Amino acid sequence: MSSKTLAKNRKARFEYEIQKTMEVGIVLQGTEVKSIRAGQINLAESYCRVDDSLQVYLLNAHISQYDFGNRHNHDPLRPRRLLLHRSEIRRLYGQVKEQGLTMIPLKIYLKGGIIKMELALGRGKKLHDKRQTMKKRDAERDVERTLSERD
Repeated sequence: MSSKTLAKNRKARFEYEIQKTMEVGIVLQGTEVKSIRAGQINLAESYCRVDDSLQVYLLNAHISQYDFGNRHNHDPLRPRRLLLHRSEIRRLYGQVKEQGLTMIPLKIYLKGGIIKMELALGRGKKLHDKRQTMKKRDAERDVERTLSERD
């Protein structure tokens, strides 16, 4: 089954040290699905949280209103419920509470006509970790540049 990436959270891998990733479903309204398929979604400042009733919600993800929607168009910043098994939610909740991890959406993609999300557990990086990431990225870019100049 092929998958088509619709949106990525590009800052996530820079801001967080990713520990584990998983695929989850999202509860969406019809106009939200159409907007996402059109690429009108922003995951930059979004995160996930488990509430008291053991439900996981995607917060601060901006899905623009559908241009051709009617008066039943969706709220762009509404919380969206994520679909996980109860045991997975309990495991995530325990890791977030005990280990101080954060749930971050990495990307939203189409998989067999269904919109899925890649959810990651990560720990926030400190400033020096971010600097090391930037140095490593610059070094890799320089190596690629010298290799392409030789060809």
